[in-house]
Amino acid sequence: MTRIALLDYGMGNLHSAAKALEYVGATVDVTNDPKLIAQADKIVFPGVGAMRDCMQGMHEAGIDDVVKNAVFNKPVLAICVGMQALMQYSEENGGADALGIFAGAVKRFPEIEGLKVPHMGWNRVKQAEPSHPMWKNIAQDSRFYFVHSFYVEPQNPELVAATCHYGLDFCTAIQKDNLFATQFHPEKSHTAGLQLLKNFVDWKI
Repeated sequence: MTRIALLDYGMGNLHSAAKALEYVGATVDVTNDPKLIAQADKIVFPGVGAMRDCMQGMHEAGIDDVVKNAVFNKPVLAICVGMQALMQYSEENGGADALGIFAGAVKRFPEIEGLKVPHMGWNRVKQAEPSHPMWKNIAQDSRFYFVHSFYVEPQNPELVAATCHYGLDFCTAIQKDNLFATQFHPEKSHTAGLQLLKNFVDWKI
């Protein structure tokens, strides 16, 4: 059975994510212990709230370097602010540095008449590469659940695994080798979300 380390640094929706991963067949350790993280087959990097708090929480838990190393060594799924933290910089809180694993920035949705921020609720996701194993058995334009005011803008367009429209087209998933990340919350996205989590559990790198 696949053992997953669900990173606990005080900034994730850990209970629902753990239950959803267990539902699709994983053994889950909710942890910030570097040894358990190193021993896990795969890592889920969740996040909610503000980027500066997210980075501070990782640093205080001593897992910022663990995350950087894991991204290049084993399958990783980053969710919401976990995805945003992979970039270099966020506009949130007047500006905050992120992990800098990928070149790019996290930007706030623009002020557009009639556009409510945060972007909250269900929206359709357009897969850039439907053949990617993380999209297995998930139909194009499936609906996923979002709660966010900021979105990722990677410098390298080849990282973009999916887009969504909310006032503008924005990157809603990225992929690179053994890493996959989503702005939406798969653990809150019912059938399509559970399928994506199952695909991560089954993903062979």
